[in-house]
Amino acid sequence: MESKEKKTASIESWDLIVKPSSHLLALQFKDIWRYRDLLLMFVKRDIITVYKQTILGPIWFVVQPILTALIYVIVFGSIAKLSSDGLPKILFYLSGIIIWSYFADSLNSTSNTFKDNEALFGKVYFPRLLSPLSKIISGLLKFIIQFLFMVVVMIYYWVSGYPIPFHLTILVLPLLVLIMAVLGLGTGIIFTSLTSKYRDLSFLLAFGVQLLMYATPVIYPLSSVPEKYRYLIEANPISTIVETFRSVLLGSGQLNWGHLGYSSLFAIIILFLGILIFNKTEKTFMDTV
Repeated sequence: MESKEKKTASIESWDLIVKPSSHLLALQFKDIWRYRDLLLMFVKRDIITVYKQTILGPIWFVVQPILTALIYVIVFGSIAKLSSDGLPKILFYLSGIIIWSYFADSLNSTSNTFKDNEALFGKVYFPRLLSPLSKIISGLLKFIIQFLFMVVVMIYYWVSGYPIPFHLTILVLPLLVLIMAVLGLGTGIIFTSLTSKYRDLSFLLAFGVQLLMYATPVIYPLSSVPEKYRYLIEANPISTIVETFRSVLLGSGQLNWGHLGYSSLFAIIILFLGILIFNKTEKTFMDTV
């Protein structure tokens, strides 16, 4: 009888018990670190699957911003004659496109987390936040490649005689990228949580991202916005990031520490709400879909 009880006890001594998190604000840092190899696999998968069957492959990382910037130069710079704040038009539009695209791509990719992984989520356990995190990290690689290309363009203009400023405020760049990543992650997991139940919100998201770009100084400088409307653009936390990005790299735009603090706080709040909603949705996700 005693040996039978010991055998039963050994069977029930599990190494890991998988159950829904009891705390809505559980960040699962320990689990994410434990599954870091899986996170790297997800990042590798995200990069390979997008460009595996393309002719140009990762070259699209550079081709996309070039073509977009050239179209903006023609449409908004030459035809609409929008101000470029005294910068060469290609540099002005390229800088806005690169930093904006990182946010937009992060938001769009993470907003499909539950929908794209519903089959995987129903079969095996791993921290669900790994999926949106992998999108943020793989998007960061794309951003770095595009940023390095922009540096090459800047060097070309500098060699050609155009004054490119170099100062210590360039150290703010990692903070700008971090804020964009947090905003993209937080907003994305909010939308993926909502679209798991209300699928038509995905259409609203695609339309909303396009509208948000026009409410962000990507194709125009903040200095060209009339004073009575400027507060509306400044209320958009991404506007500060784009303006600061241009300021520290090209010497144009505004570097306002107060506005930068506002953007940072806004990003933290969005991530806080995103984790709250994500953890709540995760518990009943498989029942919903």
